[in-house]
Amino acid sequence: MEKKLLSGKNMKKNKGYFSISAVAKMFAVHQQTIRLYEKEGLITPKRSDGNTRMFGEEDVNKLEEVIYLTHQLGINLAGVEMILKLQKQIKKMQKDMNKMFEQTQEDLTKDVETSKQFVSQNANKLLKLKENIKTNQTNSSDSESTIKNNETIDIDNWEIEYDN
Repeated sequence: MEKKLLSGKNMKKNKGYFSISAVAKMFAVHQQTIRLYEKEGLITPKRSDGNTRMFGEEDVNKLEEVIYLTHQLGINLAGVEMILKLQKQIKKMQKDMNKMFEQTQEDLTKDVETSKQFVSQNANKLLKLKENIKTNQTNSSDSESTIKNNETIDIDNWEIEYDN
């Protein structure tokens, strides 16, 4: 939503506070209009010790939006109030969604790390098994070659004892 000032030019807003008369001139509206917006709860400027309205940058931005909605778009105050409430809800929902996305991202990162460790551990186990198999095959083939080289084993001379 593009906001335009009624004066046709953007005034630079300095950090600090503006009086109601300065803000009324800034937006070319009557001070009573600003008071009405405050009475309706659309804006809430700070108050000085002497109960003078003091508009900060955030207040001026919100007032600019209210003036845009009412004067430029022709939305009544009830509609403006609803729009502002919905915007607030959307911001809250967006914040909650961002928290959920961050938490989900953290959970995924942890899951990926856990999976990598699991895969790494199992890969190491498989490598050890493969080495053991090779070692056993080597030892097995050594004993087979020993038997093949000494094929003079005489099974006929074996004695078998039977228990009575």
